[in-house]
Amino acid sequence: MSQTTPKTRRDTSNRLAGQQTRLDSPTDAVIPHIPRSLKSDGAPSSHGFLDDIKTFRWVVVPQSSLRMILLPAFLHILWTYVAPHVFTDAPPSPVAALLFLSHPTPSPTGDSNDLRYRKGYLDLAFLGYHIIVFSFVRQAAIFYICHPLAHYFRIKEAKLARFGEQGYAVLYFGIFGLWGMRIMGQLPTWWYNVEAFWIDYPHWQMKPELKRYYLMQASYWCQQLIVLVFRLEKPRKDYNVLITHHIVTLWLVGWSYLVNLTLIGNAVYMSMDIPDTFLAASLALSYLGWDRSKEIVFAALVCAWTYFRHYLNLVMLWSVYKHFDLVPEASKIWAPETGAWLAPWMQWQIFAPILLLQCLNIYWYFLILRILVRAFTGVKVSDVRSDDEDSDQEDAPPKKNNRKRD
Repeated sequence: MSQTTPKTRRDTSNRLAGQQTRLDSPTDAVIPHIPRSLKSDGAPSSHGFLDDIKTFRWVVVPQSSLRMILLPAFLHILWTYVAPHVFTDAPPSPVAALLFLSHPTPSPTGDSNDLRYRKGYLDLAFLGYHIIVFSFVRQAAIFYICHPLAHYFRIKEAKLARFGEQGYAVLYFGIFGLWGMRIMGQLPTWWYNVEAFWIDYPHWQMKPELKRYYLMQASYWCQQLIVLVFRLEKPRKDYNVLITHHIVTLWLVGWSYLVNLTLIGNAVYMSMDIPDTFLAASLALSYLGWDRSKEIVFAALVCAWTYFRHYLNLVMLWSVYKHFDLVPEASKIWAPETGAWLAPWMQWQIFAPILLLQCLNIYWYFLILRILVRAFTGVKVSDVRSDDEDSDQEDAPPKKNNRKRD
C-alpha cells in the first residue's frame, strides 16, 4: 500500500452529525477524512452545552445528551431532600414525570402489591426524556463499545459506521426482544393467544412493566426516526422503505397505546424485535469477516423472520379480521372517557397498519430469500437491506480474474 494518502473531498453538507465524507477513490488505500469536530474515538465533540441544545447536536454528542439526562435526576434528588425542609406539605417533584411512570390507578384485584397504571398526558414527558436517553445510549454504544471492538478486529474505516449501527441494533433488539417475551409471559396473550387481544376489552389498566416497556419502545422509534430524518446515518438504498417502516411502526405504537390495545402491541413488538436481533447480528458478523458464524446466524434469521414476521403477523391479521367480535358489546363504541375506543370502523384502522407492515416485511423477505438462493449458487452478495458500503459491487455476479475481496 502506498505511504501517501490520496486527498479527500471535505463534506460540509451534514454539519449536525459530523459524518465521514464520501471518498474520491474506491480503493482500499483511501483513508477516510475525519472532520475536526470528531475526537480520536470518533464521537462528535460538543460545541458548548447550550449551543448543542439549540442546534440539536445533543442527538449525536453523547456528552451533551448525558448532561441532559443527569440534570433532571439531580433536580429530583435535590427536591426530594430539600423540599420537606421548605414546605410543610411538600408537593411532588416537578421533574418526577420525566424519570418515573405517571398516572397510577387502583388495582382491579384490590391487592396493594399489584400496581397498575393508566395512560395520561404526563406520559409525553416520560417519552421525550427517554428520546434523549436513547440518543445517549446509541452514541455511547457506537463510539465507546462498537468502534473500539471494530479497531480490535481491524475492520476497515469505511465500515466503522455501519458496524457501530448494527452493534447497537444487536444490543437493543436483543434486550427488548427478551424483555417483551418476559412481559408476554405475564399476560393472557402468551404464546400468541390472539383471542385474548379482544376479550375483556378495554385493557386500560397496565402493569408497571408493560407501561414502561411500551413507552420506552415508543421513545426508541421516535429517536430512530430523528436519526433517519436528519440523516445521522449514511442513507441505505432502501431509505424510503425504512422511513415508511418507522412511520407505520409509530402509527401502530401511538394508536394501540391510545385506544388501550397494548396487548396486541406487545405481540407486534416481539414479532419485530426477535428477528431483527438475528438480522443485526448477521450484518455485524459480516463486517467482522466471520463467514461461518454469519452463515449460521443467517440461517437462524431466515427461520425467525419467516415465523415471527410472516406466520405470526398473519395470525394477528387473521385475529383482527376474525376475532374482533369478541370485544364486549358495551365496548364497541367510541367513548374515550370510559376507555372504550373500538367502534366497528376501528377494526379496519387496526387491520390497515398491520397489513402495511406485512407488505414491508415481504419486501425485506424477498431480499433475504434472494441472498439464500444465491448462497446455494455460489454468488457472493451483500447483506439484507443493502447495508454494506460496497453493496452495489457485491450484489452483482463476480467478474473473472477479480481480486478476492476482504
